[in-house]
Amino acid sequence: MENERRHYDAEFKREALRLLETSGKRVEELARDLGIHASLLWRWRRKARAVGPGEEAFPGQGKRLSAEDEVERLRRELEQVKLERDFLKKAAAYFAKESR
Repeated sequence: MENERRHYDAEFKREALRLLETSGKRVEELARDLGIHASLLWRWRRKARAVGPGEEAFPGQGKRLSAEDEVERLRRELEQVKLERDFLKKAAAYFAKESR
């Protein structure tokens, strides 16, 4: 049987850390209750503390934060709109010249 890696979503990780803070259980005990290895819980806790409050500690697998995604999307959209605007300016100038 192959050893497959299990992946946990950001919501599960945040909830596990919230339980760790509020339940009063030791890391090893909570990890056993959740069916995960204690080292995972320690790693998630260290990562959440390193990132700090108000920031996303678990953005996903190589994915950027949603604000960065939005900025990138808006930049692409702006570039497309500029190209369309320039084309329409040239077309309007061409037809204005032709109608004289």
